[in-house]
Amino acid sequence: MIQKTKGARSLAFTEAPCILGSASVAGKKEAEGPLGDCFDVTGEDDLFGEKTWEAAESRIQKEACILALGKAKIRAEQVRCLYGGDLLRQGIATSMGAEELQIPMFGLFGACSTSGEALALAAMAVSAGYGEYMLAVTSSHFGTAEKEFRFPLSYASQRPLSAQWTVTGAGAFVVGSRKGAVRIAGVTVGKIVDYGLKDSQNMGACMAPAAADTIACHLEDFGREAQEYDRIVTGDLGYVGQSILLDLLRERGIDIGGLHLDCGKLIFDQKAQDTHAGGSGCGCAAVTLSAFILPKIISGEWKRVLFVPTGALMSTVSYNEGASVPGIAHGILLEHCPDWKEEG
Repeated sequence: MIQKTKGARSLAFTEAPCILGSASVAGKKEAEGPLGDCFDVTGEDDLFGEKTWEAAESRIQKEACILALGKAKIRAEQVRCLYGGDLLRQGIATSMGAEELQIPMFGLFGACSTSGEALALAAMAVSAGYGEYMLAVTSSHFGTAEKEFRFPLSYASQRPLSAQWTVTGAGAFVVGSRKGAVRIAGVTVGKIVDYGLKDSQNMGACMAPAAADTIACHLEDFGREAQEYDRIVTGDLGYVGQSILLDLLRERGIDIGGLHLDCGKLIFDQKAQDTHAGGSGCGCAAVTLSAFILPKIISGEWKRVLFVPTGALMSTVSYNEGASVPGIAHGILLEHCPDWKEEG
C-alpha cells in the first residue's frame, strides 16, 4: 500500500486500511446511560469478578480484544502488533491485560486520546505493509483513575461542577488491509497545546484548545470545509470543553455547531447520573466509537466522520509540582465503504 503526507500534519492513505472488527466492554454506570444497549458486554459491578480495580481494567481490555478478534474472524497469532495504552503508571492495565494474548505489543500513553493514537499507528503500520492485521486497544476505569489521580474513593471528596466522570470501559479495534465497511482514510497527528491551565478538575478546558488546533489543521490539510463531514466527534471534552471548542473554532472562522458531538456528553445522562461535566478517560472515546459511531458509518447513515479523541497530558507528579495541564488531540478520518459486502 502507498501512503502520502498531506499538508502540515496529516497523512492520506491511497489504499485505506479498514476497521474489520471492534468491541466495547463497559461498566455498570455506563450500562445505565444512554448508550447502555449498544455495548457488547457490560458488568454487573465494576470489579468484573476480580479482586482489584486494576485487575478488572486489565480483564476488560483482554475481553475487548478477544471480542474484536472474533468479529474480524481472525486469531490472535495473525495480528502483527498490538498498540495499546491506559491511564495508569507504566501502562499496567494494558500490559497485564494483553499478556495472555501474546501479541507483539507497543505500549502507548496519550491520556484520553490514546484510542486515536493507537488507531493512527495501527493504520500507518498496515498501510506501510508491516503487517496484514494490527490491533488497537485502550481502557480506563473510574476506580483506578480516582485512586491514581485524585483521592481514594473512601475519602469521599466533593467534585466541582467542571469535573468529569472517568468511564469504566475498554474498546478494541482490528485494523487490516482487507476490505471492510469502514476505512481509515487519513490521520491528522496532534501536537501538544498548552494554554497554561492548571485545574485537573476541569480537563475539558485543558483539552479543548488541542481539539480546536487539530480540527482546524485537518480541514486545512485536506482542503475541506467542515460541512463536508457528517459529524465531527471529539473524545471527552464534556459540556465545559465543548463550548470552549466551538468558540475557539469560530474565532478561526470555522463553525461546527451543527456537526459536533462529544463522547463525554453522549455516554452519560448528565442530570440523571450526576456526572457533572460529562464522561472522560481513555475508555470514553473508545467504547463510544465502537458502540455508537462505527455502526452509523457501517450502515451508511454517516459517510464521513472526523473522530478526534482528546487527552490531558498530566501525571500526579506534574500536578503536585504545579505544572500546567497541556492537551493533545489526534484526528482519525473515517469513511463508509459503499462497495463492501460481508463475507460468508
